[in-house]
Amino acid sequence: MTKSIENLLEQKKIRPTAMRILIFKFLYNQEVATSLTDIENAFEKSDRTTLYRTLKTFEENGVVHKIDDGSGVTKYALCEENCNCEVETDLHLHFHCNQCGETVCLTNHKIPHINLPEGFSAEDVNLVVKGVCDKCQNIL
Repeated sequence: MTKSIENLLEQKKIRPTAMRILIFKFLYNQEVATSLTDIENAFEKSDRTTLYRTLKTFEENGVVHKIDDGSGVTKYALCEENCNCEVETDLHLHFHCNQCGETVCLTNHKIPHINLPEGFSAEDVNLVVKGVCDKCQNIL
């Protein structure tokens, strides 16, 4: 798996350092969007700045996308293969559970193109559905 991560990072013009590979693996194994604090807790001996810079590099090069789920904490999720995170062509829903606080990408639920009035241009689109996730629904 490490070799394929190295190849993917190189394709995205990112130098595959040991820390970047570790963070990629960590994100790959998450079922929900992850905050910087979650990543810090997983890599206790790592510097917060290094972790943040890695996430920023991943975001700028289309490896992860940033999610504002309304909780006040930015979360990150790996982009799917062939994702380009473009406002016009490649957006999906996110679901934030009010019970457990987890946020998940609903990549099979695409956001349709929105025709803005003349003179307006979108730079980012973030559609978050809030409610109770399937895991919490089964607890109730």
